[in-house]
Amino acid sequence: MNDILTIDIDGFKADLPILPLPNGIKIAFFNLHGDAELTEHCGKKLAKYVSDCDVLITAESKGLQLTHVISREIGHRYYAVARKSKKLYMQDGIEVDYGSSITTGKPQIFYLSKHDADLLKGKKVGIIDDVISTGESLKGLEAVVKKAGGIIHKKAFVLAEGAAADRKDIAYLQKIPLL
Repeated sequence: MNDILTIDIDGFKADLPILPLPNGIKIAFFNLHGDAELTEHCGKKLAKYVSDCDVLITAESKGLQLTHVISREIGHRYYAVARKSKKLYMQDGIEVDYGSSITTGKPQIFYLSKHDADLLKGKKVGIIDDVISTGESLKGLEAVVKKAGGIIHKKAFVLAEGAAADRKDIAYLQKIPLL
């Protein structure tokens, strides 16, 4: 049986399984996939912070449903999605190499379709994701926004892990420890 970290995310109790990563660090694993109630709760809370953004961007995959809720709440029809693999419709888009996240442990590339890049150009952009830890995925998203000609306006997360909770340039609903 796995150990569990129980947290309160601005009024919503969540039980996070504690899982080991290949590098020996343990994390409290947060997963929005399949939990509509938790996703709705977190999306509505974060929407208040990013309501003045012109457009939102997230990385696939765990930020997708969260950004969908936030987008709906603030009245946006579209949001941009940075993909981790190049899809057929993305041949005329942009790509950015970035460092490895804590969960992947290897360098990655974000791909953005021309449609999504055009959504960002000249706009105040809100970057959305589920968890910030080392900040490498955020650096990748920031580079994508800049390359597309967008203006980074806000950065919002459900959870800030470890030292990320000390950052002054982000908003988050709850902090969790690295274990």
